[in-house]
Amino acid sequence: MEINYSIKVYKQYFNFSAAHFLVYEESREFLHGHNYKVSIKGDSLALHDDKVFDFLDVKPVVKKVCDSLDHKLLLPSENQWLAISEDGNSYNVNSKCDDSRFSFPKSDALLLPFPNISAERLAMYISKRVYELIAAEFDFKFSALEVEVEETPGQAAIYVLRGDL
Repeated sequence: MEINYSIKVYKQYFNFSAAHFLVYEESREFLHGHNYKVSIKGDSLALHDDKVFDFLDVKPVVKKVCDSLDHKLLLPSENQWLAISEDGNSYNVNSKCDDSRFSFPKSDALLLPFPNISAERLAMYISKRVYELIAAEFDFKFSALEVEVEETPGQAAIYVLRGDL
């Protein structure tokens, strides 16, 4: 697919702070957090009213997605080495690799449908959410949407969503 036009948007407020840990068969990272930064690049094969997409419309959508992740513990609901159960207003999390146990208020945690919470998975999640929200609200679809999630300065993951979901 030939790309003719692109917009790139990165604002200081495209950020979120979140905690996570990676879990594998034989190991679990310590619970820790990052101050993530997000940027997006949207491609289009043609201009619409002399632009790819209005910057004023894309910024609140990206901010909304970032805000939904902010100040949350991000938990992978599809990790085979974690058992996550609900108990009233809490999530109970048991790690099968080291038998550690946690309990978190549901209001502080967010379950995401991944085997692990990595910068790569977060870039994929954010790109899909931004794409879906823009399609629903503005009836517009980027031909490709690239999302970069910086975990720490100089260390980022990029996901490129191409075409229709």
